[in-house]
Amino acid sequence: MFQTVEHFLQSWTFEATATQKLLQQLTDESLHQAITAEHWTLGRIAWHTVTAIRIISANTHLTFEAPAEDFPVPTSAQLIADSYYQASNAFMEALKTQWTDKTMNETIEFIGQTIPNGSLLLFLLQHQSHHRGQMTVLMRQAGLPVPGIYGPAKEEWAQFGLQAPNM
Repeated sequence: MFQTVEHFLQSWTFEATATQKLLQQLTDESLHQAITAEHWTLGRIAWHTVTAIRIISANTHLTFEAPAEDFPVPTSAQLIADSYYQASNAFMEALKTQWTDKTMNETIEFIGQTIPNGSLLLFLLQHQSHHRGQMTVLMRQAGLPVPGIYGPAKEEWAQFGLQAPNM
């Protein structure tokens, strides 16, 4: 659980930058990539990651402009990336101006539980990371470059003067 708005914003800034790097690699064609026809496509997961910012925070009374309908999925990868950028920045600005550290301990109802706002923010961060991991697998299957997030991606080791780990 996050105790302060500033601590969350520091964490969100890092994670949102990582998500934005992934979304910037998507192409319109790659949005159709799926593991099977019964699972979400790369585009569906990417768009869900955008809309989840507003959907998950909806019952906190935090007000900001961001897409809140996660279907239908846009057909433009650039629109998805741009929408994420806008939603993330609007979300951060709303937190800075509408919440205080005291707000982090206020409780809300979320998925049948009563939780503090600081826990909801942790959930949102972990939810985004979860879907980012799904996207990287589908991006590899679609032949897209995958940027490193918590360390170098396979293709990035050489930039650090290192040899990639053995396969």
